[in-house]
Amino acid sequence: MSKLDPEEKEILEAFESGKLKPVKNRSRELARHRKVAEATFTKNSRINIRISSKDLRALQKRALAEGMPYQTLVSSVLHKFVEGQIVEQPANKRLQRTR
Repeated sequence: MSKLDPEEKEILEAFESGKLKPVKNRSRELARHRKVAEATFTKNSRINIRISSKDLRALQKRALAEGMPYQTLVSSVLHKFVEGQIVEQPANKRLQRTR
């Protein structure tokens, strides 16, 4: 369990301390989450983009470290951006994750 990231450690601590409470109507919540996950990962359109070979190599390297195909990584990043989970910082134009 030593390979937990800070968010995972926070969840584990909350669970172990009894701060987490079960949700009401568990089956309905599970069904809702399954439906959202299914819609999120349904790929029904294609795009073609041109990027630098340097960026492509960096994407492939990052995807390998994450254990996924680079196309899946690109799709995930784009999805998070359009959902507002990643926002552009005006000052230095870097992307950052929101909570």
